[in-house]
Amino acid sequence: MKDIRIITANTAAAIAASLCRVQVIAAYPITPQTPVTEELAAMVERGELNAEYLTVESEHSAMASVVAASQMGARVFTASSANGLLYMHEMLHWAAGSRVPVVMACVNRGVGAPWTILNDQQDSISQRDTGWIQLYCRNSQEVLDTLIQAYKIAERVLIPVMVCYDGFVLSHASTPVEAPVVEDVDKFLPPCPIFTGISEGSYMNLNPLILSEPRQDAEGNLRPGYMDLRYKLQEDLISSLEIIKETDREFEAVFGRSWGGPVWSYRMEDADHALVSMGSLASECTLAADSLRQQGFRTGVVGVRAYRPFPAEALCKALQGVQTVAVFEKDVSYGYMGAVATDLKAALFERDLRPKVASFVAGLGGRDVRPEQLAETAAEAITKRSAHKWIDVRG
Repeated sequence: MKDIRIITANTAAAIAASLCRVQVIAAYPITPQTPVTEELAAMVERGELNAEYLTVESEHSAMASVVAASQMGARVFTASSANGLLYMHEMLHWAAGSRVPVVMACVNRGVGAPWTILNDQQDSISQRDTGWIQLYCRNSQEVLDTLIQAYKIAERVLIPVMVCYDGFVLSHASTPVEAPVVEDVDKFLPPCPIFTGISEGSYMNLNPLILSEPRQDAEGNLRPGYMDLRYKLQEDLISSLEIIKETDREFEAVFGRSWGGPVWSYRMEDADHALVSMGSLASECTLAADSLRQQGFRTGVVGVRAYRPFPAEALCKALQGVQTVAVFEKDVSYGYMGAVATDLKAALFERDLRPKVASFVAGLGGRDVRPEQLAETAAEAITKRSAHKWIDVRG
């Protein structure tokens, strides 16, 4: 019998971490992330989860703690939002550079100043260059499933994974979610491998100062320089696109659900026009596409599930042959346009594809975005060559 629960995305994230048998949890509370780690703390207190819950004084310390625990071979979890995520910034680089398989739930919230507790994706987008894999979820079921997938991805490629979902839109909204049984999760996700070489009685200096050129270590082995390590991280990030796709297929074989790997699509088989988005806004785009088809515009949706590494090849394949691409996103690269639109245009250009691309910024700081607004704006892009616009700016 299926275990269907009416829960929020935050609860779904906590259940997923518990099912993955995390061993160390460290987090600092911030709205709208707080209920995730509150639920995990309660599980530990009740004896339902055999894990260490570390009470820390800041988000910086939370990330430092899980990086250290991961280096010792523990399966770890943390979560954050908005300015708390920004406070982690230094340690996000440290986690990626240390090649530890940390998994974090990022509950997307607008960044201050001025303060808002409501949703957009500026927080995680601003951390796109820290070397983390970033996965974006449409609904609470995808949050639960993606967090389980994230551990398998992270532990295979030794790169930390950020699972992003929209604050309040998903984090505090109760919807039906199927909770897997722990035996199936165990079948899908093997125990965390001990990969560090550290053992009791063995001591070493982790992440010492490194020079630019390769040098021999004390045993005479040639070790990489700084740029060599950066190159290896970049190459492994690009290669992880295939691991993300493969992991989703393996997940479907066990649980019967697939989320598309790095990219998913809706009604793109005969589409002349495409809406591109990620997170819950991409779900709204599917309703807008249906409305546009009723108006005579053959429109589909291409959803970006993995923003980093950027799935350039998959996106270009999905968009090949379309006339118009309207990108809707809850972020802006200040001084230019939306970050997803910028990356997508570069990918299309490199492959000599020239659809009309329009960039639309929407929903910042929790501003409501309705499917009819998306349809109206996309129709304008299709018929009037509208290029860049902020949706519903009232002055």
